[in-house]
Amino acid sequence: MRILTVISIAMIMFSCNINLKAPDLLNEDNGIGKYYVNLVIDSMINKYGASNQDKITKGVTQVAELWQEGDGKLEDFKKFCLTNFYNDVQEFELLFYKISNNYEVLNGYFNKISIELKKPLHLDMGDIGDIDELFGSYEPSSHLTEDFFVNKLAFIVMLNFPHYSLAEKAEKGKTWTSKQWAYARIGDIYTSRVPSDLLQNYSNKTTLADTYISEYNIYMGNLINSDNKTFFPSELKLISHWGLRDELKSNYNVENGFEKQKMIYAVMKNIISQEIPESVINSKEYLWNPSENKVFKTDGTEIHFQTEANVRYQHIIEVFNAQQKIDKYNPLEPSYIQRKFDGEMELRQDEVEKLFVDYISSPTIKEVAELIKLRLGRNLEPFDIWYDGFKSRSSINEEELNKIVSAKYPNKEAFEKDLPSILVKLGFQADKADFITSKVVVDASRGAGHAWGSEMKDDKSRLRTRVGEKGMDYKGYNIAVHEFGHNVEQTISLHDVDFYSLRGVPNTAFTEALAFVFQERDLELLNIENKDTNKKHLMALDNFWSTYEIMGVSLVDQKVWKWLYEHPKANAEELKVAVNTIAIEIWNKYYADVFGVKDQPILAIYSHMIDAPLYLSAYPIGLLIQFQLEKHFETHDFATEVQRIYKTGRLIPQLWMKTAVGSEISAQPMIEAATEAVKVVGSGKME
Repeated sequence: MRILTVISIAMIMFSCNINLKAPDLLNEDNGIGKYYVNLVIDSMINKYGASNQDKITKGVTQVAELWQEGDGKLEDFKKFCLTNFYNDVQEFELLFYKISNNYEVLNGYFNKISIELKKPLHLDMGDIGDIDELFGSYEPSSHLTEDFFVNKLAFIVMLNFPHYSLAEKAEKGKTWTSKQWAYARIGDIYTSRVPSDLLQNYSNKTTLADTYISEYNIYMGNLINSDNKTFFPSELKLISHWGLRDELKSNYNVENGFEKQKMIYAVMKNIISQEIPESVINSKEYLWNPSENKVFKTDGTEIHFQTEANVRYQHIIEVFNAQQKIDKYNPLEPSYIQRKFDGEMELRQDEVEKLFVDYISSPTIKEVAELIKLRLGRNLEPFDIWYDGFKSRSSINEEELNKIVSAKYPNKEAFEKDLPSILVKLGFQADKADFITSKVVVDASRGAGHAWGSEMKDDKSRLRTRVGEKGMDYKGYNIAVHEFGHNVEQTISLHDVDFYSLRGVPNTAFTEALAFVFQERDLELLNIENKDTNKKHLMALDNFWSTYEIMGVSLVDQKVWKWLYEHPKANAEELKVAVNTIAIEIWNKYYADVFGVKDQPILAIYSHMIDAPLYLSAYPIGLLIQFQLEKHFETHDFATEVQRIYKTGRLIPQLWMKTAVGSEISAQPMIEAATEAVKVVGSGKME
């Protein structure tokens, strides 16, 4: 149809002896030619007036780009645009509210269905069966976009609420009202036309990857050294990477802590290299010496074993392949990297990378590292990237913390019941605390834990953390407080925003920031008073060092995805080599001089790389935001400001930050605070 149209126009031009070029096409496979688009735009401006020129031009052009042959002929396209443009102010406002209300219904119930179907995968409900994975990987909304293009509803939205690029939002958004931002966010709903089978395929692959990670546990009591000695309780089961990392962090300044840390690091390296014995994953049948990578029966007999066979990296390949199939249906953002950064995070990838590289190249890094060496009384090991000694709780015996927590929260119901008092302790009014917590449900998690927000006001957000048979331990509590921070954000940014389409925050880094803020107060919420007069400086050092660690991890994640796009036919073995190479390269460039040891793959251990690709950048950005928020809270009431800031809604990141604390996202405040903290803490001065 399109070819015939171009030929017809060309013949008319020839017969009239007009020397004009044939119209260009908006995209290679579909779309309406630019020449005809301009004719329709002119017709609409004549009908609706020049005051609507910009909106008409943008809306018609964007509809044309995704219009397919099955949607109608050229005259159908013209008729659609002329009859479905809402020029009357009152009619336009009614359209806005109807779209908002109906999308809350759709998003809300689709989200609720996903939560319910994934319960056996996410919650501690016994063994996972094949039927659970089939239901859990089903994406109920996968056909929604396709259906709404077929019935033209998507085109009505695009025509009346055109999409603005990130650059346009940055410029125009400075003067937009809250309602204008709400209009713009409706314009973000349809920027691509991805077939439903590809969306469902991606859901399948990520669900399988998530289940793989959720079931990836190491029985720590089965780990032995060369003397056949174990250092961990027999019942201790830790998920990779979160549980392993947190256990490593908890073993500073404890008996046999250094030996335990070296053993955990050996486990991590075997996971990264995929030399880990398959028989020790989520199994306590055998004893394992991770340093020598030897497996034994419980009677001490060594046995031969099969390694995991690159399962970790095959999941990454599967997720990449699923996204690559989606690429060609996204004309504005034709790669997952662009969609994740420009589209979802609304921060350019190159800007994020530069921010991270500048930070981890800071001279202050070495100053903090020297302070850590002094406090440890030894040279740094690669796993000291997770040094936890700046936290006040690191001086408190974790066994005692476990007793306190398990007595207070013997089950998930006890923690859920205590949520209102937690908010009251943080300064929230009782009625607001009751309202927020009435919208939160606590579940015992199969994995490390997560928060899952609601998409409609009639539903509740979910708080998931690990709760053992003996009750919640300190690690589970610490994660739960973090996740509760997410739930508070999720509730405020849904219920208190001006308009539904503005719900949420600019990107996941902003919800991570509040989760970190809550997590920082976990001991305070247990009524454990921190009398350290250097608390402010220790917090600055802790945040600084944590940010240094996670920025390196995120850079690995970013470079791995760039490598995948450069090598789209790579297999799991090739990817494994590439990931290890990239992790070692980044280590050698930004970490080796600091730690005094080269060629370490530690930055490749994070499980997010498997089931949540390119999510890791949210953490360091979240830490920077957290630090700026904490500085703001020093001179402003905490609860009042949390409510004011998080009801702003989903502006773009830099405008949100300026509204929140008066300045854009920056690493400089954290670097300056760490530089000052090194001088104070390093000199032994007290304030």
